[in-house]
Amino acid sequence: MAHEKIVILTGAGISAESGLGTFRDEGGLWAQHRIEDVATPEGFHRNPDLVHALYNARRVQAAEATPNAAHHALAELERDHPGEVVIVTQNVDSLHEKAGVQSVLHMHGHLAGALCGSCGHRWEAPANMHKTDSCPACQRTSTRPDIVWFGEIPYFMDVIWDHLDSADLFVAIGTSGEVYPAAAFVQEAQRAGAHTIELNLEPSSRVSDFAETSFGPATEIVPLWVAQELSR
Repeated sequence: MAHEKIVILTGAGISAESGLGTFRDEGGLWAQHRIEDVATPEGFHRNPDLVHALYNARRVQAAEATPNAAHHALAELERDHPGEVVIVTQNVDSLHEKAGVQSVLHMHGHLAGALCGSCGHRWEAPANMHKTDSCPACQRTSTRPDIVWFGEIPYFMDVIWDHLDSADLFVAIGTSGEVYPAAAFVQEAQRAGAHTIELNLEPSSRVSDFAETSFGPATEIVPLWVAQELSR
């Protein structure tokens, strides 16, 4: 019997096979800097040139990346599942959308977006952002990437909690389970009576909270799970 409502959380692991590294990849963009320096409001205030340079590089990398079989499988699930499919992502790339997913909740923001730190106005980010860029709305030079940094509140949280409370199935794909509030999603879904599944390259720090697990490359295990779900 098909699950009526499926809520899916995706993390960096689903995009790794598309060439987009995670925080923990050795030799990647993040490995060259402390998180405190490049992924916090304080780090941006101290050195906006460094932070803009890093996110400019990430923006180019993400724009050139193509979705993999796992992204395409989730797009197929959203399209063909008879019930509701809600995709929440910790990723800031556009690979779900490129694969054809119609609706994605980007809880950590989006590389394609720019945000004014003064008035809150949002607009499409240029390929290269700079600390002297002015906001189209208020003209202040407070432009920053529309990214949720450590110490900031993720986007759409009220909506996400409501979805978890009404889910029949919660699936976490390619996420470490170490960053809150996303790390608590499985427990919230369990309390609501949902079945829970972890699909990951290796067990996350929350693996014991899941009722069902499958480990391996996302391009292999996600299409397999989607095919099983659609055959119910």
